[in-house]
Amino acid sequence: MTIVLAQPECGSEVVDQKPKSPSENAFLAPEINSFGHSFRNYDAESERQKSVEEFYRLNHINQTYDFVKRMREEYGKLEKVEMSIWECCELLNEVVDDSDPDLDEPQIQHLLQTAEAIRKDYPNEDWLHLTALIHDLGKVLLLPRFGALPQWAVVGDTHPLGCAFDKSIVHHKYFKDNVDNNNPAYNTKYGVYSHGCGLDNVVISWGHDDYMYLVAKENGTTLPPAGLFIVRYHSFYPLHKEGAYEYLMNEEDVENLKWLKIFNKYDLYSKSKVLIDVETVKPYYQSLIDKYFPSKLKW
Repeated sequence: MTIVLAQPECGSEVVDQKPKSPSENAFLAPEINSFGHSFRNYDAESERQKSVEEFYRLNHINQTYDFVKRMREEYGKLEKVEMSIWECCELLNEVVDDSDPDLDEPQIQHLLQTAEAIRKDYPNEDWLHLTALIHDLGKVLLLPRFGALPQWAVVGDTHPLGCAFDKSIVHHKYFKDNVDNNNPAYNTKYGVYSHGCGLDNVVISWGHDDYMYLVAKENGTTLPPAGLFIVRYHSFYPLHKEGAYEYLMNEEDVENLKWLKIFNKYDLYSKSKVLIDVETVKPYYQSLIDKYFPSKLKW
């Protein structure tokens, strides 16, 4: 049976959707990444940057409207494995993201660095701490038991399919070789969509974001809609960084985007060579997992 992706329903946890100011002694975003460059600098000359650009070349050529439809149908079955959230966190020790110009540490460290930075500034928003912990778990798609998808089908910035590729998308030049770019049904501003149709009705390039969203939603998480929105669209940088495609958003998207923009500061700037002691923080995050998720999930 194929799962139809839909806008998340509000769980049992009541969450104030209006973001509040962070606590005192707030997290300060560094100016340079762990490689000595500015964050998200895709032009700096380095071997890392060369591999990142090659990643985006493949991504922009191969991510098509039809490809995403096939991936959603296949992975919407949730029949790869059954395991807990924390078991999945530990699997990320085997994953390094080739699209990321800012970090080459195992992904579990990025999850904990993000979550701990948010926890410092928003101590009462436990759903946001957990959202940070799980937001990249979909990167297990890179591993053999999940199909060993290529990096271009799992990580990197995301963007809509079925309409024109906005110029703000990183390494936009490579879309010239994407078959959708020459399809008159898909290469106009709105393409197959309409103004204010809502992001839930927009096909976004396939990857870890959408996969983790459907895993969380279909396994009955009680995270609030803002949490699921963050999971699903945190790599949609053309929207939340450049303001592209805002004409496709509806009112609920506008409200949830406020939380995503807060989250993005920590997702991006908390990346560091200073590692988190996993065993020290594990009990706290396990308590949140128990609160918002079942003990075992279908993936």
